[in-house]
Amino acid sequence: MADVRILEDASPELLLAQVEALLGQGEPPLTLMSNMASLLFWSLRDVNWVGFYLSDGARLCLGPFHGRPACTVLDPDRGVCSAAVRERKTMNIPDVEAFPGHIACDAASRSELVVPLILGGEVWGVLDVDSPHPDRFDAETQHLLERAAAILVSRLGDGIVFPS
Repeated sequence: MADVRILEDASPELLLAQVEALLGQGEPPLTLMSNMASLLFWSLRDVNWVGFYLSDGARLCLGPFHGRPACTVLDPDRGVCSAAVRERKTMNIPDVEAFPGHIACDAASRSELVVPLILGGEVWGVLDVDSPHPDRFDAETQHLLERAAAILVSRLGDGIVFPS
């Protein structure tokens, strides 16, 4: 593992370089996601939860994360994470209380950004980032998190299998 120094509110370029250095080729998927969740949680300002939900084929199940304990299984027809999977696109929600069907795992969360993780044409999970501040995620932060997610996916190789 690379030696990565946590820099609160690092520039996007520096944070992406840290993601690149931290996520080694050939590491187990859960190891990669755990380190990435930790790095993002401690580096981004004004976030209260960073983690992953992984698809079991029918629903999303809690994966590695940093923050308060979270919902363990998400209904495929409700919430921002499931919408990102269904629509196969990033969901940037400035006010989660205005999002129909929002699942409140942490009542303190006010905005949310969810990036679908697509490998081999399949959405196998999402990167989910929450903030206690409304409208926290600007276009630059969205682009940063999409690029970080792409680095993670590139490290996973040709396929990914999670134990059920």
